Amino acid sequence: MEVLYELLFDYTLRTVAIGSALLGIVSGVLGSYVVLRRQSLLGDAMSHAALPGIAIAFLLSGSKNSVFLLIGAGLSGWFVTLLIFTVVKNSKIKFDSALAMGLSVFFGLGLVLLTIIQKMPDASQAGLDKFLFGQAAALTTEDIKIMGVMGGISIFLVFLFWKEFKISTFDPEFAASIGLKVKFLDIFITSLVVIAIVLGLQTVGVVLMSSMIVAPAVAARQWTDRLGLMMALSGFFGALAGVIGSLISSQISRMPTGPAIVVTISFIVLLSILFSPKHGIVVDLLKKRKNRDSMRLDAILEELFNLGEKHNDPCYPHSIKLLKIMYSNYTNFEKNLVKLKEKGLVAQIEGDKWALTDNGVIEVKKRGFE
Repeated sequence: MEVLYELLFDYTLRTVAIGSALLGIVSGVLGSYVVLRRQSLLGDAMSHAALPGIAIAFLLSGSKNSVFLLIGAGLSGWFVTLLIFTVVKNSKIKFDSALAMGLSVFFGLGLVLLTIIQKMPDASQAGLDKFLFGQAAALTTEDIKIMGVMGGISIFLVFLFWKEFKISTFDPEFAASIGLKVKFLDIFITSLVVIAIVLGLQTVGVVLMSSMIVAPAVAARQWTDRLGLMMALSGFFGALAGVIGSLISSQISRMPTGPAIVVTISFIVLLSILFSPKHGIVVDLLKKRKNRDSMRLDAILEELFNLGEKHNDPCYPHSIKLLKIMYSNYTNFEKNLVKLKEKGLVAQIEGDKWALTDNGVIEVKKRGFE
């Protein structure tokens, strides 16, 4: 209750939580396209490439105004993305190699520029290094408004071009055949992702922002195969991680908010991979085990039926000793007989003899084993 009270009435915590939730929603929705297009590393490259844009914007403006810095970050990320696509299209360099080069080169350039700025004689450059890992506690109401407006516009555009984005994502060849400008749509989606990355730089920083783009969508993908539901779940998981991460950061001394959010969303991804009913590993193992047990029971029913047919009576009783010798390769044979008895498909006769019941014979014939 105390934590809830702080969340509602503490200005700093409330502002950080709202900003983190907005970031989670926007990055979750747009990250769905990144994951489905198998361009997860592109988000990593764009977020790292934003650092030199921040540094150059500061050098040109001489101001730490967040609007100028974020515009510089956005232009830098967008430029790197176009550069990567251009290099891949006009050279023999593969997409993953171009991504790695873009990420490392521009992040290195950003660090060099940041070092130069930090050695400047005035103190106006103080705090720029916070963009590396974010400083969510510095979020203001004005920042929240900017995130809300830009994020809202991005999500609105996603739904406005829903059909075009969906077709170009799942079947670009078909999209081109019906006259859609696939390259333009690719750049359009990438530009929206750049906006999401820029909005998250102050919260989680350039190093960790790629996780906010990819992780919510990866978690949501485990729960559904439908794009609309995946986006809704991705936005929800992102917002949930943002709020929980903010609360964790507020309760643990000197715990930065950005890493707390990333760890939270990573935990959600882990839970989804393990326990989601659609694609969860644990659920899949349980289903396979259930199917394997069912196949064993079906095999025993079939064998009892065939053995009874040799006596011209499918319900002919057989000694358990004989059955165990004949079917010694069957795992847990006696336990499975008991399971079949509980289902009313076999019956125990005269203590040590087992036979199919009428229902068991019906079940065998219904499944086509005879």
